[in-house]
Amino acid sequence: MLPTIEWQDDAVVMVDQRKLPGKEIYVRCKTANEVAKAIKTMVIRGAPAIGVSAAMGLALGVKNSTATGTRQLLTEFLRSCDVMAATRPTAVNLFWAIERMKQRFSALAQAGASVADLKTALVAEARLIHDEDLASCKALGAFGATLVPSEATILTHCNAGALATAGYGTALGVIRGAVDAGKTIKVLADETRPFLQGARLTAWELVKDNIDTTVITDNMAGALMRQGLIDLVVVGADRIAANGDTANKIGTYTVAVLAKENGVPFYVAAPLSTIDLATPNGERIPIEERPAREVTHVGPSQVTPDGAKIRNPAFDVTPARYITAIVTEKGIARPDFTASLARLFSEAAAGEPVGA
Repeated sequence: MLPTIEWQDDAVVMVDQRKLPGKEIYVRCKTANEVAKAIKTMVIRGAPAIGVSAAMGLALGVKNSTATGTRQLLTEFLRSCDVMAATRPTAVNLFWAIERMKQRFSALAQAGASVADLKTALVAEARLIHDEDLASCKALGAFGATLVPSEATILTHCNAGALATAGYGTALGVIRGAVDAGKTIKVLADETRPFLQGARLTAWELVKDNIDTTVITDNMAGALMRQGLIDLVVVGADRIAANGDTANKIGTYTVAVLAKENGVPFYVAAPLSTIDLATPNGERIPIEERPAREVTHVGPSQVTPDGAKIRNPAFDVTPARYITAIVTEKGIARPDFTASLARLFSEAAAGEPVGA
């Protein structure tokens, strides 16, 4: 897999996902503000990848600081945290990563660390977040593979693959895990209007991996389920509430309702960092509204008439009652999700072995 995001000594380097699959272009961000802009403009997207890039952006800002004392460095660091937090409101991994970097800074500062020590430690923390995300995706994929029959056609919506994470993917991690386990897999990728993450990114990733992939328009899923042509659905998530309600790319709720109606299992794949136990239910998840141009245009071509009003919520919320199971790097949660998700966190904190 090509690297989604990499740390280099003087820059955070990420593939520009707006240009794929036509062009493979890399963006070099040399300041924390440039990383924040890349997140805001969707150069990089996907909740886990947003978290990784935010951590790296904060580390880059600290590393490049000319502050001579920890107090001045802290002021600059907190300013960068505020800029980063204002980029994408729905993806909880963003706020998780910011808080983790804040805690690392605070603990070291209280222990009397020097400016040089803080710079070194925050770079190391950001790189650790990257490596942990990659390991989490692979563990999640192995758990998820156990839910997949030996031969299966899997529908996925949006892109929850290597491009949305540090690598390997969440929903696509389950698919890759099933392939790695020797199972025969075919994938149906919803195109995912308006940003076309499924058509552009998911299909591109899977074709590169030589996984049988068919792109379908978003309004085909129900008909194919009714014909018995889809065995299960696997999607990623941008935030999962404590009760299991899940925010994911707009259109996910529609797919979940169709899956329930047609008796098709509907799985969500996400690391624990995407689960927000402080948010009790989906009604409390903020939904980002993105620019109208993403709807009015496909590439340079305008497809709507001037004067038409536009709505462009980037996400919707799927109620927990439509979700068969939630796959994490620590195991598989099943209803009642309020209990099972909390148990996964407790077991992870205690270092206990967990599983399906």
